[in-house]
Amino acid sequence: MSLDKAIEHNKEHRKQFTGSKSFDYSCRNHGSCTYCQSNRKHSTMRKQLMSDIGEQLEDYECETTENTRDDG
Repeated sequence: MSLDKAIEHNKEHRKQFTGSKSFDYSCRNHGSCTYCQSNRKHSTMRKQLMSDIGEQLEDYECETTENTRDDG
């Protein structure tokens, strides 16, 4: 029995999804629109950014120690 038919015969009391979000009409909670994805993946993106910065810092430190050894 479809949701429409169940509602029609008072077997189902849930409302159908007809509303929309203000930023994306096709979006539902935890959807795949860019706004929801950025909210859902925020902590993962921060961890990735911090690891990238850490790798760049390690590379920079290795380069500076090699340069000081060559000069001295």
